[in-house]
Amino acid sequence: MITHEVADKIDQLVDGVALRLKTAEEEIVSARPGEDKWSMKEIIGHLLDSAVNNHHRFVRTQDAGDFEFPGYEQNEWVSRQNYQDSDWTLLLELWRLYNHHLAHVIRQLPEERLYTVCRIGSYEPCTLRFIVEDYLDHMNHHLKQVDIQAAD
Repeated sequence: MITHEVADKIDQLVDGVALRLKTAEEEIVSARPGEDKWSMKEIIGHLLDSAVNNHHRFVRTQDAGDFEFPGYEQNEWVSRQNYQDSDWTLLLELWRLYNHHLAHVIRQLPEERLYTVCRIGSYEPCTLRFIVEDYLDHMNHHLKQVDIQAAD
């Protein structure tokens, strides 16, 4: 079942990343690679925001009917929460644990609900299955940025 595969990948991914990055130095995790680029702290914060928003979607779409969810202004969320001044160890651990919970939630999704149609903000309608798979793809995209920054 696709949900179990995605959930297993999330569990493995977050543990591997957290283990690799937990001892990263403050100057590395706080450095912004460009004027309009996020630091590693801000990327992990953004991924935490993504987890929070998708958690809501994963739970609500188990009810009957199609759903419309608000989009979210990612730059404003990152800025308003000031992830740049967060404690790196706590931020990373919160992200890791929240994703383990999301993996659990994803495993509970009934197969028939994966075809529930959802609309997020102004985007085209999509299925819950797409949202689940995209969640992992989105995480991988941003974690590649973190790895690049950690290597510099």
